[in-house]
Amino acid sequence: MSVVLEDRPIEQVREEVIDNLIYNYSHGVISAEAFERRLDKAMSTQVHAEIVALTADLTMQADEKYTAQKDASLNINYGQKSAGDKLDIKTVLGNSSRTGKWAVPKEINLLNVLGSTTLDFSDAVFEHQEVTVNVNCILGSEKILIPEGVNVICEAFCILGNVENKAPSIAPKQAPTIKIKGKLWLGSIDVEIKRTIKEKFVSFANELKSLFDDGSYGKYK
Repeated sequence: MSVVLEDRPIEQVREEVIDNLIYNYSHGVISAEAFERRLDKAMSTQVHAEIVALTADLTMQADEKYTAQKDASLNINYGQKSAGDKLDIKTVLGNSSRTGKWAVPKEINLLNVLGSTTLDFSDAVFEHQEVTVNVNCILGSEKILIPEGVNVICEAFCILGNVENKAPSIAPKQAPTIKIKGKLWLGSIDVEIKRTIKEKFVSFANELKSLFDDGSYGKYK
């Protein structure tokens, strides 16, 4: 890969190298161990030359079809309006959840009394860039699972409870933002990333490998 280091933003170089690592691994050119070792280095190093060196011995280049597959698999899902502007979820002495590929409205209202509510945004389809989750929780628990790359801002008022946000608002500006508001009495709100970006890369690479692995390429150790 020909790269003029001083003219290329490091994140652009990093993305291209990771794409080529995934592409070569999925075609059987490098082993799973080599792929994960190089992927770790590509994601952590801040030196252009070290990133570029990770694919210097690989000849296969990611193509347009790969890019389309990656965008469909890894990007945040956006869709047309179909969910309405509001969703009310009431939980009393029980469990409620939203998971899978569900359409996210602009506003979600959670009433939880001595129950457990889970909102899983991992595969959800966002219809608005900003989503508000209003919490009214008494002696209950709220779990919010998100994909990496979504902003989460927690402004809930807590009385003798616990709010833990493991997904601070550091995603790109164009990413969806989930604002958590409301009140919490003797309960908990737990915001977690369900899958890290590395886990997504590895999963996507293995999906491609299941399609392309024919054993015709040697493996670098």
